[in-house]
Amino acid sequence: MLSLPVISLIALLIAILISCISTLNIGTMSIGFSLIVGHYIGGIKVSEILKGYPTNLLIMLAGTTFLFSIAQNNGTLNKIAKYVIKAVRGNVALLPIVLFFVAVILAAMGPGPTVTAALMAPTVMLLASELGINPLLMAVVVGNGGHAGGMSPIAVGGVIAAGVTSKMGLDVAGILWLNNVIGHFIATIIAYVVFGGLKLWRVKDQGQRMALANIEIEPFTRDQWLTMAGIAGYILAVCFFNADIGMTAFLIGSILTILRVVDEEKAIKQMPWGAILMVTGVTVLVNLMSQVGGMDLFAGLIAQISTPATVNIVAGIIAGIISAYASTTGVVLPAFLPLAPVLLQKIGAPPQDLIPLLSTIVTCGFLVDMSPLSTSGAIYLANATEKDNKAKLFRNMLIWGLSMSVVGAIICWLAFYVLRIP
Repeated sequence: MLSLPVISLIALLIAILISCISTLNIGTMSIGFSLIVGHYIGGIKVSEILKGYPTNLLIMLAGTTFLFSIAQNNGTLNKIAKYVIKAVRGNVALLPIVLFFVAVILAAMGPGPTVTAALMAPTVMLLASELGINPLLMAVVVGNGGHAGGMSPIAVGGVIAAGVTSKMGLDVAGILWLNNVIGHFIATIIAYVVFGGLKLWRVKDQGQRMALANIEIEPFTRDQWLTMAGIAGYILAVCFFNADIGMTAFLIGSILTILRVVDEEKAIKQMPWGAILMVTGVTVLVNLMSQVGGMDLFAGLIAQISTPATVNIVAGIIAGIISAYASTTGVVLPAFLPLAPVLLQKIGAPPQDLIPLLSTIVTCGFLVDMSPLSTSGAIYLANATEKDNKAKLFRNMLIWGLSMSVVGAIICWLAFYVLRIP
């Protein structure tokens, strides 16, 4: 008869597999599997299982997404992006680079990669077509920027990582974000060179310059100015006054709704409730696995094919492959980050290898997400213009995304383990 640790691991793997081949929410499955494995098979009280539900994480995710749903609904974020694009003033070769950092900043402000992609992709892909820039170059570079910023301490990815690593007694949200930016910047340089970015420096087309300079943008409205002030106050409170991320976001968001800057009902409906349930639900099953020994078993299996020198590559490839078919924030972060300290202990690696391994899991999970099978990649593909060969773009984005499961692992191994950056 199978032991409880084995059954719990099988339950997680089944949940991941189903989420890879279907659109079913892995969070709801994980909660259901937790009841079967923990209560009906393991005899654990339901109240004990529910203690694994991450209430603090729920408040952080709901609060931040509520605040930035307001900014998205009233057009604030979209208008900020357009003003920055206009500021490039015709420097075509510089445009993808500038947009990378714009995406980093936008995603880091709280919306995360998916919302940033939805905000930027229509304008970005249209500009690529009008200016003669390779759409693959523009999609990958700007998309990478969104994924780089998506691990900021107030973005969804950063909130999840902070919640998971705090249980390890670590305060590493900032360093994980920095390393994620470094990994994506290296990958972006590769994409810029390989997909024709250097050739753009030889372009002197006046028409292209005019297309950038003549983007029409309405002035900021009263509601948008208030929203920007609220977001600025939120960032200052969190970064400099140690304010609670989730509760403060709800406070600022509530003030903005009282001031009628947005239709509150629309903002709440637009919050990513499915993603929130996905992340918190998986965490219940992962916590149950840790309680019954399933996480220790999972770490042992990976340890059998790893050494202290190769564990970053192995873990990075596994995280990347799973992330290509499942959610990075919903599956990879809550399922694999808790695995890291156990895995290092299994292979006898020193404690100082923990941050490089955590950074590798995070970065590799996001690097593959410009595949058209992932949400961000699909958004950029969908916004390609009629001039673009979408079948070719799909194929090239798929090759890029899947190749990042290996190339990304090597980048992270060199940067975080060999060179010990930063």
